[in-house]
Amino acid sequence: MIKIDEGPPSCSIGVATDFQRRVFARQGARKMAAPYGRQSFFPPQEPFDDSCIPPSQQLRFAQTMRFDLADIKAFVTVAKLGSFTAAAAEMHVSQPALSRRIEKLETALNTRLLKRTTRKVDLTPVGMEFNRRATELLHNFDEALLGISDVARNVSGEVSISCMPSASRFFLPRILRDYHERYPGITVRVVDQGATDAIAAVKRREVDFAFNHLEVPDPELTFMLVLQERLVLACQPSHPLARKKSVKWAELGAYDYMTVTKASSNRLLIDLALATVPNKPRAFCEAQHVSTLVAFVEAGIGIAAVPNMCMPIGNHPSLVSVPLTNPMISRKVGLIRRTGSRLSTAAQKLYDEILKVKHTLR
Repeated sequence: MIKIDEGPPSCSIGVATDFQRRVFARQGARKMAAPYGRQSFFPPQEPFDDSCIPPSQQLRFAQTMRFDLADIKAFVTVAKLGSFTAAAAEMHVSQPALSRRIEKLETALNTRLLKRTTRKVDLTPVGMEFNRRATELLHNFDEALLGISDVARNVSGEVSISCMPSASRFFLPRILRDYHERYPGITVRVVDQGATDAIAAVKRREVDFAFNHLEVPDPELTFMLVLQERLVLACQPSHPLARKKSVKWAELGAYDYMTVTKASSNRLLIDLALATVPNKPRAFCEAQHVSTLVAFVEAGIGIAAVPNMCMPIGNHPSLVSVPLTNPMISRKVGLIRRTGSRLSTAAQKLYDEILKVKHTLR
């Protein structure tokens, strides 16, 4: 979520009784008051007519109680994470300060939005409706800011993504470079993780989304395919196999072959595919991460079978990739997010940037 500085944009809502709140809900006439004028808090459905309010209640109706965007963001964050502790950590504020913001918002609205228990925080029926509308409000506000290029350069915020190590060297940097040029005030936190840890991080809301491969469908997660990449031979330009158009797996056994450990999902993929292949290569060196193998190849220690994504595009002084055949092994890589959840505008922009390169990958 984009960080909004506290200050001028404060909200005023004229609510006093249940009857008046029903009028607001029915006619969509809740308003925000700001120094530069009044703007709609929720999209109005029709002009508001206060003649339906009894005269005895019009004075109370005209009274305003203030809250600001930071209070709304605090509530939405608590609703999203279901925990004051987690929400305070995400917003980088103390838990008492967060609680005061929620209390301020509930006082202004004259209703309970959250049900607090010793173990978790749930939304009241009113809180569920308010959360839906407030989330939409913040999303539209962020979208408006990021849609203005001059403003976007001054917007601050944070995006957390999980990325498989094999994509961290050559694939992700070019995307982050373009993203940073557009939104220099947004901090991107990248967590290097394998598929299992990445899925757990997404489910625990430790990251906004992950760029990885999803081996088994999960109803809690939504997978968006970015590319289907094949495994290639990584070697130096001077290696005897470097000039071949393709290399069979059985040919690798004649050279110093390296691979990932059995803890890696790539190793499982390779072992299953080569189960019936005669003369399969035997590794003299194992590493936990593919990126480590690429570094070893670059140093001239040996050759390795690695995902295409972790190899450089075009000419490289010390690395060459050659397609592997008999069999051809590939995997599906994409974006993983929580099913039904909405990304912050800043996270959605980065998500979309990764999807953009889907059709430009080799």
